[in-house]
Amino acid sequence: MMKVRIIGEGRAGGSLGLALERAGWFVSYIHRQDDITQGASGVDAVVIATPDAVVRSVAARIEPVESCAIVHLSGALRLDVLEPHSQRGSLHPLVSLPNAGIGSERLMGAWMAVSGVGTDAISHSLSARTFPVPDEMRALYHATAVVASNHLVALLGQVERLSQACNVPFEAFLDLAFGSLRNVASLSPREALTGPVARGDWDTVAKHLGALPEDERDLYRSLAQATARLANRTWPDELEP
Repeated sequence: MMKVRIIGEGRAGGSLGLALERAGWFVSYIHRQDDITQGASGVDAVVIATPDAVVRSVAARIEPVESCAIVHLSGALRLDVLEPHSQRGSLHPLVSLPNAGIGSERLMGAWMAVSGVGTDAISHSLSARTFPVPDEMRALYHATAVVASNHLVALLGQVERLSQACNVPFEAFLDLAFGSLRNVASLSPREALTGPVARGDWDTVAKHLGALPEDERDLYRSLAQATARLANRTWPDELEP
């Protein structure tokens, strides 16, 4: 039986621990008040699932054990934050983990960015689809993940606000968004693009900007400009603020 010790019981650590328990691993946790000096003793891997800002200091407090891999779950951090350990790796699940229960289910078969050593057994147990991300690309990779998840949620926050303003059910626009995502999945972003910017209908875009509340215009304009870039169209000067 594989043994893992997890430091940090937040959404990521809790999700991973529960998923690995279901996969037959022996999982133990180190709590905030515990002494972590001997954290690598008697286990195959230690997973540091703390906030990024303290990963380096946490790793430095663990006495190295040659047979134990030290793994962090950060998408942005490099492997050198796990010094002085020689067996070090990174496993970043490319999935939203709202809580341990839902997160543990979503980790099964999820896409995961991997680097270094100590991740193969974990990813295999979770039937994960893995891809390598070298250290020099981690910041760019993580920025891409933020755009795909966090920025998408922020955009839907604008949709929710505007749907309330025009008194149309938010769920109606969610169905539209789901359909657009399915189109992108089966085609490509450029092929899936529809709407006034894709058609070069700048009069309609101007009407939109005029109708939007003032504090919603900058986000709309920025995304419309990004849409023009995707559609290979020139953004008109007259639509600048």
